[in-house]
Amino acid sequence: MEDPKPSGGRGVDLSTFSAGDFDRGAGKVKEAMWVIVRTMFFELLPGKWYGLKRWLLRCFGAKIGHGVVVKPGARISFPWKLTVGDHVWVGEDSWLLNLAPIVIEDHVAIAHRVFICTGNHDYTSPRFDLIVKSIRIQRGAWLTAGSMVAPGVTVGEHAVLCMGSVATSDLEPYGIYRGNPAERIASRRIRDTSE
Repeated sequence: MEDPKPSGGRGVDLSTFSAGDFDRGAGKVKEAMWVIVRTMFFELLPGKWYGLKRWLLRCFGAKIGHGVVVKPGARISFPWKLTVGDHVWVGEDSWLLNLAPIVIEDHVAIAHRVFICTGNHDYTSPRFDLIVKSIRIQRGAWLTAGSMVAPGVTVGEHAVLCMGSVATSDLEPYGIYRGNPAERIASRRIRDTSE
């Protein structure tokens, strides 16, 4: 077994943490205003106030499509780094931690308590440097309750991430994924209802 102790290093020293070239994307005043609006108003609005929520997100720089539903308790860290297509659902208590851009295409369903996280840390660095990578969720995908999407992942068209699963790498279109890390277990077939 390999010796877990670092060679010549003293280990992690969080007092030297570096966010590197991380850009928050907005000034401190705008960010502070969003935190106040989000925590005292946006997250607490009851159901059926979807139009007001869309308007608030747009006021803070989000690109939001038509018919977007954001349920109570949903948390969006940086609206100015968010693009959402038409007829997207964001479930109760979901968290979009968008330190880097998150793009959500049309007809995506994000269930309750989903965590979409664009940030991580370099565990090999004594400074525990911040790493951010964008996430894209393609048309018709479904992130089921309690699932997680890691930085840099693309969720393919109509893919399904099963309850409590963790996507640490790209999910192929029409794949059904389960586990931690998520593995493909089946293919999604969508019925033709035109007949």
